[in-house]
Amino acid sequence: MEIYINPSKDQWPAILARPETDFSRLRDSVKSILENVKKRGDRSLKEYTLTFDSVDLRELQLPQEEIFTAGDKLTEKLKDAIATARHNIEKFHSMQMPEDMVVDTMPGVKCWMKHEPIERVGLYIPGGTAPLLSTVLMLGIPARLAGCREIILCTPPGEDGSVNPAILYCASILGIEKIYMVGGAQAIAAMAYGTETIPKVDKIFGPGNQYVTHAKQLVSLENVAIDMPAGPSEVAVIADESADPSFIAADLLSQAEHGTDSQVILITIQQEIISNVKKELEIQLADLPRKDIAEGALRNSRLIYIKNQEDILELVNAYAPEHLIIQCRNYAEIGKRIRNAGSVFLGPYTPESAGDYASGTNHTLPTGGYARAYSGLGLDSFMKRISYQEISESGLTSLGATIKTMAEEEQLMAHSNAVEIRLRKLCENI
Repeated sequence: MEIYINPSKDQWPAILARPETDFSRLRDSVKSILENVKKRGDRSLKEYTLTFDSVDLRELQLPQEEIFTAGDKLTEKLKDAIATARHNIEKFHSMQMPEDMVVDTMPGVKCWMKHEPIERVGLYIPGGTAPLLSTVLMLGIPARLAGCREIILCTPPGEDGSVNPAILYCASILGIEKIYMVGGAQAIAAMAYGTETIPKVDKIFGPGNQYVTHAKQLVSLENVAIDMPAGPSEVAVIADESADPSFIAADLLSQAEHGTDSQVILITIQQEIISNVKKELEIQLADLPRKDIAEGALRNSRLIYIKNQEDILELVNAYAPEHLIIQCRNYAEIGKRIRNAGSVFLGPYTPESAGDYASGTNHTLPTGGYARAYSGLGLDSFMKRISYQEISESGLTSLGATIKTMAEEEQLMAHSNAVEIRLRKLCENI
């Protein structure tokens, strides 16, 4: 990790730069996969599964029996943990249910908003070295609460041709029955375009590797929506002299173990914290099963000393981290002044992993600085708003001149005439 001691503000952009993702080397490969799936459907999906996952699939859709019996392979301890996480996630997301509103903008002019669920949504759940069972809950729960009519799930098969039973169990308790054994960019293509087996969806959700991320970005330029721009995981920690270095090191490593392209940053007002955290990182890293991955991420990471709190706040808001942990005596006060972050974790006993699993907030968050403009996933991500208006005769009489004046200024005379023809009719009927 690189160490910076009270860097000048003109150094900040370079210090806060994320690891670069070179999509140019992926572009041709991902485009080829998308086009192949679009043209050849299920056949191409089976071929890619054999090529990339070394699994020769006869059927893409997982049998219902395998979904319903997945819980038999889990311990009661894990089931209890999933139940607690589900309860908290449902409770937090339930309170996000929007209310339809009606307003009279002027006499005779009524406008209102109605919220409708997105009809068909596709959830992508990565497999591989870290099968993300928690992501099934984070995506499936708000989809169900929103009332999405059709929910499908794609996840790659393991080497033995099966899907992690914890993923299946989480899907089963949420009533998600359409599960397809396909991963990577080809899964995104299948959900975007539809195949003989996998239905086309209206919006795609879920994290993934660089191929998945780039595939989502490309299909979003066509006829399907995606949840948000997503990239490598990241966390920033703000700490003062009250912070426990072992807590900080553990939080940094919890993100570093996601991938070698992850980034973790410590920003502290106490210079001694840096050396203490470095020691703790070495101790904890030695026993980490994903040590090699975490070490790769730490090479992208920073330890920064800033001598005053105002500059720390400015630096953090400029970085706009996916996750922000505040381990300071006045953490509540600092938290109120955060403008740009995906999710904020306040105080010494609020680890980032709580939000990843079970506190109730959603762990699908904007990365790469997109927290300046994007929010984390919520119930509204699975819904859309439809606006309505109803204008009475007297309302159009009052509003008509305004509409005509503006339309004529834009030289859109048919717009003006749509009002004028009605006003004339009203005059004839008087």
